[in-house]
Amino acid sequence: MTIRFDGRVAIVTGAGNGLGRVHALGLAARGAKVVINDFGGARDGKGGSSEAALAVVEEIRKAGGTAIANGANVTDFEQVKAMVEQTKAEFGRVDVLINNAGILRDKTFSKMEMADFQAVVDVHLMGSVYCTKAVWELMREQNYGRILMTTSSSGLFGNFGQSNYGAAKMALVGLMNMLTIEGAKNNIRVNTIAPIAATRMTTDVLPEAMLARIQPEQVTPGALFLVSEDAPTKTILSAGGGVFSAARIVDTAPVYFSDKELSPEALAARFSQVSDWNTARPFADSNQQVQGLIEAAVKGMQG
Repeated sequence: MTIRFDGRVAIVTGAGNGLGRVHALGLAARGAKVVINDFGGARDGKGGSSEAALAVVEEIRKAGGTAIANGANVTDFEQVKAMVEQTKAEFGRVDVLINNAGILRDKTFSKMEMADFQAVVDVHLMGSVYCTKAVWELMREQNYGRILMTTSSSGLFGNFGQSNYGAAKMALVGLMNMLTIEGAKNNIRVNTIAPIAATRMTTDVLPEAMLARIQPEQVTPGALFLVSEDAPTKTILSAGGGVFSAARIVDTAPVYFSDKELSPEALAARFSQVSDWNTARPFADSNQQVQGLIEAAVKGMQG
């Protein structure tokens, strides 16, 4: 079955360059009307220009697609709401939101200024929150919505010198988990992609030989799948170089300690049992995880 977006309207943030641009081109090529959002700032978020967004719009129109440009700064909720209103006025609805906009201000935590920490969190986390909030009620009214967050292996697994970036990226997984539950009854599916690709964000982070093998075009099929009509929900998809894998947050089987034996020393002695990843399993929501802990405690107390 061919995945198409005919009649669908998509907003892609940070779509003037890199992954966002390729995501937008892919959506347009498959029939979507696309809003190319890009503030036009540099990699660190400074500056601003509409040239990049307009160039992508022109590229889409020349290929026979439909697109408009929008220069909203995703860290400004009023600008974001205006972008959604412009989209609704132009196209009547919003079916797809890809939260892709991002900046980098890498430094070790000991040397990082709090302003640089805040700036990265504002763009990655709050930018995604603002854009999602701005389309949420519209998607609920439509009983249809597909939202994609962009996380990173830095958030999922850690990376030196990216405490601000990693914290923001991991927070998006938590946001996805919540919105998946709240959006289910209105057919709003929320997923997260963890891409690795040669973009402005990675030019001096990875060796040139590796960059040549990880183009944005090799990530976009994953993004389009995750915002398609038959997409899964609550999925974290790692993507790069034509390779895909799925990531999950899991919990090991609970281990009971009686009041008599409960102590830091007892936990230390049995920590290999507590952290036995062979027993790990995922949960649909926090209630399942908490219920598992309570049931293990009750069972333990009853002997």
